Amino acid sequence: MFDASTAITTTSGTQSEQSQAKMQDDLNQFLNLLVTQLKNQDPLEPMDATEFTNQLVQFASIEQQITQNANLEKLLSAYHSTQVSNLTGYLGKTVESNGSLFQLEDGSAKISYTLYDKNEANTIIITDEEGEPVYSFEGERTKGRFEYTWDGKDKDGNQLPDGIYNFVVAPIDEEGLPLEYSQTVYNRVTSAGAHEGQITLFMGEIPVPLENIVTVTETPTEDPPADDPPAE
Repeated sequence: MFDASTAITTTSGTQSEQSQAKMQDDLNQFLNLLVTQLKNQDPLEPMDATEFTNQLVQFASIEQQITQNANLEKLLSAYHSTQVSNLTGYLGKTVESNGSLFQLEDGSAKISYTLYDKNEANTIIITDEEGEPVYSFEGERTKGRFEYTWDGKDKDGNQLPDGIYNFVVAPIDEEGLPLEYSQTVYNRVTSAGAHEGQITLFMGEIPVPLENIVTVTETPTEDPPADDPPAE
């Protein structure tokens, strides 16, 4: 899997190196120009040293800032590496997270939604990765939190392939206006890393920021078949 933490470290380091190289090039040009001016100055009217002294101070200040940024980037990289290492305990666990994307795995998936008011109608729509509806059912009408386990079959009863799906909750009031709700999904953690600057758990190809995690539980396993009784 793409290691975003490595990419962040590499990209940030390259930016610091480029800034350092450009500053060094500018400083070399400035010093060459200064030497040329000193060689060709009028002895009777020597050039004012204040201006180029100020510029040297500015170069020193910029160099210090670049060095500080490089050190901060190293600290950030070390922090990300430590955080990613701490996520190994999530691997293989089932997490409930805020969101609507979920992974159909072994022909089964679990979702939940919370209604904050009674509704006149409530349709739950499951779509595939391209946004095409594949299944729908009538949701609950009263307020509360509800869970639903989908068997991965479409409206015609055909088993759909494992992969990424999405679900939409559409509760409406008596006037047909949408009502407020929240939703969560359950997925098994397959890997962990840094993604777009955030410490992230991955459920297959679905990235879930750590801050979106609601609960963590052991992934249920099928009981092994019982041994045949010994023959008498």
